[in-house]
Amino acid sequence: MRRRSVLLAVPAGLVTLAGCGDEKSDTAKTKPSTSPSPSASTSSAPPPKIVDGPLPAITAGTKFNEKPTVAKGSGAPSKDLAVKTVIAGSGKTVAENDYIQANYLGQVWDTAKVFDNSYDRKTPLIIQLSQGSIIDGWRYALAGKKAGSRVLMSVPPTWGYGKQGNTQAGIKGTDTLVFVVDIQNTFNAKSSAQGKEVAQDDAKLPKVGTNTDGKAPSIDVPKTAAPTKLVANYVIEGDGEEVKADSSVLVQYKGVLWDTGKEFDSTYSRSALTSFSLQQVVKGWSQGLTGKKVGSRVLIVVPPKLGYGDNPPSGSGIKKDSTLVFSVDILAKM
Repeated sequence: MRRRSVLLAVPAGLVTLAGCGDEKSDTAKTKPSTSPSPSASTSSAPPPKIVDGPLPAITAGTKFNEKPTVAKGSGAPSKDLAVKTVIAGSGKTVAENDYIQANYLGQVWDTAKVFDNSYDRKTPLIIQLSQGSIIDGWRYALAGKKAGSRVLMSVPPTWGYGKQGNTQAGIKGTDTLVFVVDIQNTFNAKSSAQGKEVAQDDAKLPKVGTNTDGKAPSIDVPKTAAPTKLVANYVIEGDGEEVKADSSVLVQYKGVLWDTGKEFDSTYSRSALTSFSLQQVVKGWSQGLTGKKVGSRVLIVVPPKLGYGDNPPSGSGIKKDSTLVFSVDILAKM
């Protein structure tokens, strides 16, 4: 099993869609994270004063996305949040509550002991910069930075793991933490698929809009019988990594009923992206997104046997044995 970041908090739960699944399966249930979460005292701390030092030097791995080596802290660390942009990027600006994709390394100021890094896992972290999702030091230090930037920071316990520390990572309640963060990308409620449009020339299938302005695409369902087998076609084909059957993904999506074209669920209407494991959603989603590329928009038509079947969720507006139609933008693989 892939080791998870010690930065993560316990997730608040999955969106409505993640409750989809046949009633015999328990994979749709949210399982608590084994990763440590920020303390209550951390999340209730006042905003920090941000200063520019002191900060230890990066002595090797100085290029963006290279695993860095960071010197031990010299003298006493600041009691404020020290932040320095080591490499200034030119991409999109990160805002609080955005999701970021980043490589990072974390170590203890006094000892230079590395307690976590994503470079060795060869998998960048994708996490929302929101209260309760990640330590507050990251929330305050990274907001306003641009994708493509390398940020060096030192985080006192108040905006890290608080007085209780983090025993799993070997962090004491008095430890100031040092992080190097390479911000690869940032995503928000206006993010869309990016790629080449693919012809939608089957008149018996729904046609999905190809706008990439962050607004919900249209889904026009034909007045024909619904297909009995799963449909999963590119609308926009991205050029990113292929999604695997056990991947977790960050997405925008919109779902409508085949029979009426009525929308029943959408991240666009909530103005909030969502993330989930393909092992925690209806089979139509897990099968339909497996093998598709990050950056793509995918039309998925889910027949009842691969969706809710005769057990739709209460209050969803979905009737028994409904065929569901989705437009899904795969923004990132987690």
